[in-house]
Amino acid sequence: AVKPERRRLKAPARPDTAEFCPGFKDVDAFVKRGLGGVVAATKASGLLPQAGDEFDFYRSFPGFQDFCAVQGERLLHCMSQLMQHHGCRSFMKDRSKLTGLEERFDLVIESNDVILEKVGIMLDEASGVTRSQPVMPAGYQPPRIVVSSWNRKGNDHSGETFHLLHAKNIQRPQLKFKEKVDNSNTPFVAKIFVKPNAIKPLPSCELTERPEDLDVPPALADFIHQLRTQEHMDDMFSHPYQYELEHLVMPEILRSRPDPQLYKPLAETSCTFIETLEDLVALNEKLAKTTEFAVDLEHHSYRSFLGITCLMQISTREEDFIIDTLELRSEMYILNESFTDPTIVKVFHGADSDIEWLQKDFGVYVVNMFDTHHAARSLNLGRNSLDHLLKLYCSVDSNKRYQLADWRIRPLPEEMLKYAQADTHYLLYVYDRVRADLFDAANGQSNLIQVVWSKSKDLCLKKYVKPIFTEESYMELHRKQKKSFNSQQLVAFRLLFSWRDKLAREEDESTGYVLPNHMMMKIAEELPKEPQGIIACCNPTPPLVRQQINELHQLIKQAREIPLLKVSEVLSGFILCSSESTLFGPHDTSHVSESDLMELSLQVILLFLLKEDEGVGNSGHLTVAQQKACSILESFENPFRMYLPSKDIHISKNAKYDPSTKIYEISNRWKLQSIEKQQKEAQAKQEAKKQAKKAKGIYRLEVCTPAGPVGPIKVSCVVGLIFSVACGSWKPAHCRQEWDEARLKRINLRIKE
Repeated sequence: AVKPERRRLKAPARPDTAEFCPGFKDVDAFVKRGLGGVVAATKASGLLPQAGDEFDFYRSFPGFQDFCAVQGERLLHCMSQLMQHHGCRSFMKDRSKLTGLEERFDLVIESNDVILEKVGIMLDEASGVTRSQPVMPAGYQPPRIVVSSWNRKGNDHSGETFHLLHAKNIQRPQLKFKEKVDNSNTPFVAKIFVKPNAIKPLPSCELTERPEDLDVPPALADFIHQLRTQEHMDDMFSHPYQYELEHLVMPEILRSRPDPQLYKPLAETSCTFIETLEDLVALNEKLAKTTEFAVDLEHHSYRSFLGITCLMQISTREEDFIIDTLELRSEMYILNESFTDPTIVKVFHGADSDIEWLQKDFGVYVVNMFDTHHAARSLNLGRNSLDHLLKLYCSVDSNKRYQLADWRIRPLPEEMLKYAQADTHYLLYVYDRVRADLFDAANGQSNLIQVVWSKSKDLCLKKYVKPIFTEESYMELHRKQKKSFNSQQLVAFRLLFSWRDKLAREEDESTGYVLPNHMMMKIAEELPKEPQGIIACCNPTPPLVRQQINELHQLIKQAREIPLLKVSEVLSGFILCSSESTLFGPHDTSHVSESDLMELSLQVILLFLLKEDEGVGNSGHLTVAQQKACSILESFENPFRMYLPSKDIHISKNAKYDPSTKIYEISNRWKLQSIEKQQKEAQAKQEAKKQAKKAKGIYRLEVCTPAGPVGPIKVSCVVGLIFSVACGSWKPAHCRQEWDEARLKRINLRIKE
């Protein structure tokens, strides 16, 4: 009887022990309190001095400065604790003064992504939606895959397929690089600064100073400076080991038939994962003591403009190594000591891309390489892939399940590490076997070996070339697509190509990620009138396209305002621009008849008469042919005209359609004028021209004399005058008596100009 009473007395204490959080009885109370705190903090932040003059005024008081410093430290401490709680990087205080703000901002964005992802997972679990795979990396427990013709392995219907592994919300490796990726539109400069095993040392980079002569225009001074330093520039962009490779002789070990040395079983071979500088130095010392080693790389190019080398595999006869090149990116140059040693053979398979990636990312070069891909081609095996060589020589079926994996994933799953190890584990044995077969195919001679080695040496001389954007870059892709565009579609394609290249460089994303080629061609072909039409052309819509949809709409709108013409239409009617003209240059008269020269001179002189008639300084009213004639004649005024400042600034036509230029903004402002205003201006100009013609008494094809206009009898005098001028003699004696002396002086002055 007593026990139930005690239970009734203790029953009211249960709600206190079942609190959701200390001080909050349930979730609603906690959310209400938290929301109130956020609202209060937001209102308080709105009362702070605004950035600008107001903040600078308060900043002048020492008390305000101390207050801001204390509160800032408190906020950074709180943010660091929150980041640590969620497992994010939280070094918010220890930042350099130059890049501290940018790095902190990146940390905040990264932490927000992680926190919001966790919130999304919890909301899915609360709503009953469960996830069958972990967030990082996605694909570690592969989902069910639909087997189709593209991923079915031959006639094997066992269900084993290729897997596309990707990491969801993975941290971008570029953010951790000590040297930022250079996506600028400038040529690639070799990263090497120490040259091991050098016969010819690295060229000095000390360039002569620019001329100090103040009388030389700046543009001409730059030109002279470039000529003086051209030799240094050539050395800067040349291959650092070009001299060593050109004087390299095939090693004696390759001149004799080898005895193939069987590989160790994969399970019994030690594999070391290298991610510290000490381990990398130790590996370099081991490689320096060997006579050959095998190399392979794993690369990622979808979420980077230039691509990233994520992994390097190296195998010797005894053990295998896997290097985390994302972690040791700035220290990989250490391997130049062994990679450029001419006494060590580096074995690759299909090294065309590997050579470029080593130069681009690490500044590592290769001397004395043997490419088994070229060896397979010399043997005429039919198939030259590494899979075929492994099947032929090692009876190993290579596993290509992770061929499309995202190698940026960290930590790497065990299956991916095994796949990476197998790429180079058997390569040295394959190297022995193909050399033996090459000797047998050449009847015991080393001819075929010499051919393969020479091709491999040519690969080592290959230089990485950075993609450079020019005004004509879009034409190469347009020709590959083999589509016929009109003027509007071609302008839209050029604008989209320029926008994609610029955004990809800024965001460090591949052009395929920003806007794939087939989507760009579809948008340029359809020319949608609304933003929704642009999205309809992209399925699925790329993230950056959805973010920049308004800018893309403006580009398409700009293209639609271009006059609709065929791309192949060529302006004609002027002899200087005609493709049928035999005149090769202004000074080349060897292929021109007398009648052609007279006609040419007549058009040039009439052009100057028309130029004064329509306004000398107003080139906007000249035809295309007239503008070209003016530019040709002006080019002979000064041979250094292109290096001197000019009043008539040349404006590229492509700049008018590039949204990043000022010309684009100005042209858009001009187009915003009303049509009525443009018509009124055109009418006013025409009336002004008519009045000027009447006042001057000069008409386009009439020359006034005291006796009146020149009739048919006087046409020969005009032609004789023009022809004599074209030939360099200005002595029409029989014409001076009939022509007005003042008018002759004016024409003479125009011709001299």
